[in-house]
Amino acid sequence: MPFYETGDVRIRYEEVGRGLPLLVTPGGGLNSCVANWPNAVFNAMEAFKDDFRCITMDQRNANGGESTGPIAVDDPWGGFADDQLGLLDHLGVGDFAYMGYCIGGCFAGKLIERAPERVVAAVFCQTVGHWPEDPDVMYRSGRDAWAPALLARRPELSEEAIEPYLHNLYRVNPDFLYSVSREVIRTCETPILVLPDDVPAHPHQTSVDVASLAPNAEITVFPWTSPEELKARTIDRVRRFIQLHSGARP
Repeated sequence: MPFYETGDVRIRYEEVGRGLPLLVTPGGGLNSCVANWPNAVFNAMEAFKDDFRCITMDQRNANGGESTGPIAVDDPWGGFADDQLGLLDHLGVGDFAYMGYCIGGCFAGKLIERAPERVVAAVFCQTVGHWPEDPDVMYRSGRDAWAPALLARRPELSEEAIEPYLHNLYRVNPDFLYSVSREVIRTCETPILVLPDDVPAHPHQTSVDVASLAPNAEITVFPWTSPEELKARTIDRVRRFIQLHSGARP
């Protein structure tokens, strides 16, 4: 598989199809990687390969993936955005659409904040966000599942960096998307489509908040994953939404 390298960061990626570039990142929290696509609610790389130039990647330091780099303690969400935008630059991509699953909703918020002039449309699929009943659910997942596996295979990384890294990911901006404030979403002009979920890691309220705050947002019915006919119509709605806004400018 191809790699993009810059400094001490090495990102594994894949692409398929042609046309409008669509960056799609699978779920899995900090273990978001290409190997997760077969278990996704639907595989965007397969669903949209005939419609767009689909680009996906292993996120930096995801267990199960092959992307590596430092632990970006001081700006963790910015570190992910650096990797994503750097990969697109490497591939010669200017404007692009983005669809993020799970933690990808947080990635979407940061990409919209960092590069609003490039993101022609964004799809939040079952986004991660704050769950008041258990506000540390994502922090614990990072501490108890992601970190031990990462440190076991990457002993050169600092164990002392883990706690401040997770703190800066999930506790600095704790009541919404984690990656950006409500004001960022409230003032963004990017067309947004929200596909909600309702589990502790993907709270329904976060999806509703994104759709309510963003001035150019739409939201699907919930639940949308069954029956199969509704799921198929929802996937087609994503396709048509991206196509409709492929020439839109924030």
